[in-house]
Amino acid sequence: MQPIIRLENVHHTYKPESNHPVKALNGIDLTVYPGEYLVILGHNGSGKSTLAKHLNALLLPTEGDVWVKEWNSKYAENFRSIRSTVGMVFQTPDNQIVSTIVEEDVAFGPENLGVPRDEIVRRVDWSLEQVDMTSFRHRAPHLLSGGQKQRVCIAGMLAMQPDVLVLDEATAMLDPLGRKEVLEVAQRLNKQEGVTIIAITHFMGEAVHADRLIVMDEGRIAMEGTPHEIFAQVEQLEALQLGVPQITQVAQALHRRMPAFPPDILTVDEFVDAFAEHVGPAQAPPSLPNGNDATADAPRGETAAVIELRDVGYNYMHDTPLEVKAIEDVNMAIYPGEVVGVIGHTGSGKSTIIQHFNALLRPHEGVVTVFGQDTSASTTDVREVRRRVGLVFQQPEAQLFERYVGDDIAFGPRNLKLSKEEVRERVRRAMERVGLGFEEYKDRMTFGLSGGQMRRVALAGVLALEPEVLVLDEPTSGLDPQGRRQLMSQILDLHGQGTTLTIISHNMEELAEMCDRLYVIADGTTYMHGSVDEVFAHRNDLRKMGLDAPGVTAVLDALAEAGLIDREQTAVYTVAAAIELLGGLVDAKL
Repeated sequence: MQPIIRLENVHHTYKPESNHPVKALNGIDLTVYPGEYLVILGHNGSGKSTLAKHLNALLLPTEGDVWVKEWNSKYAENFRSIRSTVGMVFQTPDNQIVSTIVEEDVAFGPENLGVPRDEIVRRVDWSLEQVDMTSFRHRAPHLLSGGQKQRVCIAGMLAMQPDVLVLDEATAMLDPLGRKEVLEVAQRLNKQEGVTIIAITHFMGEAVHADRLIVMDEGRIAMEGTPHEIFAQVEQLEALQLGVPQITQVAQALHRRMPAFPPDILTVDEFVDAFAEHVGPAQAPPSLPNGNDATADAPRGETAAVIELRDVGYNYMHDTPLEVKAIEDVNMAIYPGEVVGVIGHTGSGKSTIIQHFNALLRPHEGVVTVFGQDTSASTTDVREVRRRVGLVFQQPEAQLFERYVGDDIAFGPRNLKLSKEEVRERVRRAMERVGLGFEEYKDRMTFGLSGGQMRRVALAGVLALEPEVLVLDEPTSGLDPQGRRQLMSQILDLHGQGTTLTIISHNMEELAEMCDRLYVIADGTTYMHGSVDEVFAHRNDLRKMGLDAPGVTAVLDALAEAGLIDREQTAVYTVAAAIELLGGLVDAKL
């Protein structure tokens, strides 16, 4: 079989003529065959996105050759053929949306390919249906959530019907159900339509169904093989700042206790089969671990909420014919010293709600008080509110604007009229907290960074203000596994120093490990709240809203469904708790 894409000794250097050239690719040799499902893994800055942009001639090699079918990307006359063959969905959806109406944006690609009108209409209808965005076809993209924008971008690529579909972190902003649906679309296109899929992801669980994985490091291919082959090499993956799927972590822990238990399990079905074979129906151990030790009770008594929303409503395009209700009847309270998680399906209103926390938005209905100040009052010191409540946006590039990293992080402290020495020290501390070396990154071009690195810079810029409350909208989106672990550890260190945290995330596992309480947002209003245990106990309700419990809980649910453990043993939401529970059952078997 002839390859559909072939890379031969590909190198790429950004700004090769500058004083600070950055070598992103360093001798890539890669062959992709028609109908293959290839997943590319790698830490932030390893060169994954740079490689992806070479696959459809958005970037050209500084050395070497890229072939798509019979076309070499170095020749401009081949660009149209290459880009018709290889469609790409970017990591950041705003980079790809060109129209003011959703259905027009989806139609843009086919129109430029000269597709007949009737066929364009059919493709647009089909593509929007595939990503569950049909009801939004007449909406303006800039009024959509980040996750919804990403669905529109995927629909636009599907409408072009490319032979190869490249997904560069295309599910990063989607809720659990949305991620699952997009992956199912990709798998269906691959298996039924023969579309070649090349997916870049930091979600290890998304890689398990691939035909082949490649792992990148420092612009090179460091590992290559099947999912089972790659995820069996735990130490090497950890050295490359990656990890293994949660279900594999649990299997490997059980393997250490019971060597016959297979350590390379990747799916729930594989786990259930292995547990049935090697452990069998198990009795509950004397004491069961709790999924989370946090209680539902927020600090009350004489402690006042630092942020409180009472019956809050907000409309986009207010007082215009295009007015859209974004949130209504929202009631929330954040108390000093808490870690509060906010979850909800894509487009549920989460990001709109938290922008009320520091008066970036003012309510059209209800009352928002921040440190006792009514944000709607004309006497409110908004500057002071925003100093005390720091907000890191869902898309980091939305709050970056300086040319150099150091200057962007220094912007806030400089506006506090601090001394030059104190500004420099705050920038250094903030960069160290997010894992960016001061000397290495302070003079880097801000918009030359990877998506994950920009997210760290955005967070550092807020941390440099040393806020009392830190509000994080999808803080680990776009980060590699080790980067996620490091950043969440650093965020928890801030909490240990007295910072109150509010975190929006679609990563249920992270929230289960970190949070005291959770708020669930559905259709623009607060649907439920409580401890981690209380909220995740409503798993069926969460799934109906496009959410889910953590991945390890799905394993326990499947074991209970198969009669291998008691239903009462499924209230476990972290890897550590699952290992404790199932390890105890294995020990009892031994």
